[in-house]
Amino acid sequence: MRLDIPDLSLVALVGISGSGKSTFARRHFTPTEVLSSDAFRAMVADDENDQSASADAFDALHHVAGIRLRAGRRVVVDATNVRKHAREALVALARAHDVLPVAIVLDTPESVAWQRTEARPDRQFGRAVLRGQQQNLRRALRELSREGFRKVHVVTEPDDVTIVNERAWNDRRELTGPFDIIGDVHGCRAELETLLTGLGWELRRDASGRPVGAHHPAGRQAVFVGDLVDRGPDSPGVLRLVMGMTADGTALCVPGNHEQKLLRRLRGRKVTVSHGLAETLDQLAVEPPEFVAAAADWIDGLVSHLRLDGGRLVVAHAGLKEEYHGRASGRVRSFCLYGETTGETDEYGLPVRYPWAVDYRGAATVVYGHVANSTPEWINNTICVDTGCVFGGNLTALRYPERALVSVPAERTHYEPVRPLGPILPSRDGSTLNLTDVTGRRHVDTGYGPVTVEAENAAAALEVMSRFAVDPRRLLWLPPTMSPSSTSTREGYLEYPTEAFADYRRAGVERVICQEKHMGSRAVVLVCRDAATAAARFGVSDGSSGTVYTRTGRPFFARPDLTAALLSRVRAAAAPLFEELATDWLLLDGELLPWSAKAGALIREQYAGVGAAARAALPDALDALDAGLARGLDLTALRDRTAARADNAAAFTAAYRRYCWPVDGLAGIRYAPFMLLASEGASHAGRDHGWHLGRCDQLVAADPELFRNTRRIVVDTGDEASVAAATDWWLELTGAGGEGMVVKPYAGPLHRPAGKLVQPGIKCRGREYLRIIYGPDYTEPAHLERLRDRKLGRKRGLAHRENILGLAALAAVAAGEPLWRVHELVFAILALESEPTDPRL
Repeated sequence: MRLDIPDLSLVALVGISGSGKSTFARRHFTPTEVLSSDAFRAMVADDENDQSASADAFDALHHVAGIRLRAGRRVVVDATNVRKHAREALVALARAHDVLPVAIVLDTPESVAWQRTEARPDRQFGRAVLRGQQQNLRRALRELSREGFRKVHVVTEPDDVTIVNERAWNDRRELTGPFDIIGDVHGCRAELETLLTGLGWELRRDASGRPVGAHHPAGRQAVFVGDLVDRGPDSPGVLRLVMGMTADGTALCVPGNHEQKLLRRLRGRKVTVSHGLAETLDQLAVEPPEFVAAAADWIDGLVSHLRLDGGRLVVAHAGLKEEYHGRASGRVRSFCLYGETTGETDEYGLPVRYPWAVDYRGAATVVYGHVANSTPEWINNTICVDTGCVFGGNLTALRYPERALVSVPAERTHYEPVRPLGPILPSRDGSTLNLTDVTGRRHVDTGYGPVTVEAENAAAALEVMSRFAVDPRRLLWLPPTMSPSSTSTREGYLEYPTEAFADYRRAGVERVICQEKHMGSRAVVLVCRDAATAAARFGVSDGSSGTVYTRTGRPFFARPDLTAALLSRVRAAAAPLFEELATDWLLLDGELLPWSAKAGALIREQYAGVGAAARAALPDALDALDAGLARGLDLTALRDRTAARADNAAAFTAAYRRYCWPVDGLAGIRYAPFMLLASEGASHAGRDHGWHLGRCDQLVAADPELFRNTRRIVVDTGDEASVAAATDWWLELTGAGGEGMVVKPYAGPLHRPAGKLVQPGIKCRGREYLRIIYGPDYTEPAHLERLRDRKLGRKRGLAHRENILGLAALAAVAAGEPLWRVHELVFAILALESEPTDPRL
């Protein structure tokens, strides 16, 4: 006996005690699918036979079942289920999660069940209980279908059963396209022919010249979003063509509400003949009856929605919320056909549609029709391709996966619309951010691996984002933190280049680039051609042409005029890049110098005070020690230690003073860009660092007064001579007062040796610069030995997670994804910054 069981379903095993339900469940389903009432009684009462615990046990069972169904996993309920109220609860649970309820009845003779029950010492009830269950079972057999079970299987020979997993009818994930998804046709056969021909399709015609099929030489497949009929001049012709294409396997189709209404009329149901149905009925009246019957059967076989391309594409006539994807219920079918309304009507007497697409957060692209728009618009990875051909608009197709739109104009206005064609705006702005997108403990999908953001970290980032950060519409990316190289054991050094090169060599990176590390403050620059471009692209109409922000997303300058002045200089220098990249905006990453321009308060409060105190106290201490030595006291060792401390303090003061100089407006400001992160339609994270620095050199050449060059050297990590040359370069750089260098994979942040991303950059800081970080006396042998025990694992993990979030944000910007998606990723970077790590690393 073959039992077809839907992959996503709630299966109720129905049978009296001792009928073999548990054995049947173990044999045919996985242990994780089976929820046993006995097991839940044991869970809540430590006794699977304690009937007084049944209510609590079933509450727990239904709760777990709901969690599994919500996640798209099958549930098999192993309980007697012979009473109607028990089955009703299961049917309600299935409907609540839009899955199919299935009943498998084990119709085991009472005598056999009693024999098994007697053999079990834990079963203490009499045969009268079994007899009552059998009577309930007999009644259940007559009622199961009426109760809502979509499939009922009665098993009398459980040893002769084969379970066959049945895919949902909407599950066509094996079809990967490419697809041409065509909007509402509404009987416009001529326009459909023109569109298909323009898309490269070759039409097949019958003896009378009517199109009865089509195929694409490149193997593309057409997908129709429904509403093929009504209002237009040739609904039968459209049906004939699309039916032929689906029969040939060159097309798929989902039903529209107009097909459903036509089907009800053709099946003899009473419907209101309106909204163009009269025209279709008149046109079908002159068609052969067998064609009309075939059309009705074809419509009846259409599935409410289709999941395609591994689940990455969903097509439904009126769209579909994420929680309904792949589900099957009357509620899902209704949404697919009619969408969701607010219960209100507009000034034309038409229902006001609820803007479900504004709230959509799914990974799958949803393509739909139903409501005519003058211009298709992407909203949160969804798009409506009904452009009102029958109303004199266009017939539109979306080419997938290219995401290219192709339209042909209507030959004429075939049907006057009730509402004039125009953009159908959502009831709230598509750029509106929802608090629920960023709060609480979240698992953020980056495409490079999931990243978990803890609730407390999100809370810490929320205040910065809501009170201090630049407008989120312009906050496209935040720089990741950076880990230092493995700790050096070389005498007098905590960090040394050979360790950085060895770190990358172990990771499989053969070629790296060493970039001069500028001692300033990180500054990300978003610059547009002009204020009008900035307003059109990013939706911020404040008269500015971009923004400059820090690594935590805050405005870099307190004065807007300084931001405007810097952007003006950057825009002028970047003019050739705007043309080269065919873009109206650029996103740059770099360092703005001097350090004191942004960190003046930090320098005064945290560093200058230390230097001043040392300069004030240590000379007096040395004078006192010298006086004691003159009197013959044994103070030589103490005097030497104090003198060394004075020298260290002087070196400490000199170290931070190198990175401070006075500025007046932009006078004295230098910007050292080292990456061109993104431009319109493109993330440049996949380009090598040679390309990035080459573009930055163009900026330096155009305005050498503002821009500062980033010195660099390319290194082969496996070549000793190359490593030695880079080490000498670093020693020369740091010996002259430089901060150090950053070592990066030359191929760029997306380089994947051994198939996985590596650290985007490793910093190797100079001996004297680290004095600022670790204190004046850190070079003393005892201190160095203690500091060498620093733990880098947490810092490296943080750098990796922030990097993949940033890469995902750039990819989302390039793909034109909605603001909430970009903001979710950028917000997560800032949230991770509140994780506890040693700030000196």
